[in-house]
Amino acid sequence: MAVSADTWQARAALCELLALSFRYPEDRTLADAIASGEWDEAADEIAGVLGLAWDAAATGAAEVAAPGDSVELQKALRVEATRLFVGAPKPEVSPYEGVWRAVDDGVQVLLFVNSHSMEVERFCKACGLGRPEGTNEPLDAVWTELELLEYLALRAVMDAAEAEGAASVEEPGAALASADLPGGSPEAAWGRFMADHAKVWMPRFAEAVAERSLVPFYCQVASLLKAFIG
Repeated sequence: MAVSADTWQARAALCELLALSFRYPEDRTLADAIASGEWDEAADEIAGVLGLAWDAAATGAAEVAAPGDSVELQKALRVEATRLFVGAPKPEVSPYEGVWRAVDDGVQVLLFVNSHSMEVERFCKACGLGRPEGTNEPLDAVWTELELLEYLALRAVMDAAEAEGAASVEEPGAALASADLPGGSPEAAWGRFMADHAKVWMPRFAEAVAERSLVPFYCQVASLLKAFIG
């Protein structure tokens, strides 16, 4: 059965929300969304559209600070994001697919040059996407892979809307013929990346974050990621 444009749009929105939630909170965008209740509202709405088995009330995102106090909330998020995903000498939970897959393969963990990270980089290039400007990190970070899925979902919105007879749809990102994407279409590229990458490691990543996080928000985000990917 063909996936509707609305479903693809919801998938894209959820990938965007999850990527924002796992990235290091450089500014107050995430903290403001949590403190105002917008994060919870968006997550609830998207999960409902996608029919995810996810209980938003299981953990409270705004419990880390007083309601409306986004400054203190951002401080707490930064401390926890550093502990979880950066760490010293190593993070509590690696956010990189290559690290998880290297452990699975029983080989030395090497960022950037391991086979799985390189596969993700080649996949991104095949989709017309390169390393984000101003960054120097592996492209197999959980937030970057989610942004790739967001891009593919937005491309799929166009195909689905055209099939449904929509008059016009705004084209996202780089202009690429669908045939140039891995698998020959956004839908096929999405399915391939989910099967070969996201589903292989993200559910375990989500479980580890939920188990080890000291901040309720990250437990909530992890449960949402697992409900979506798993």
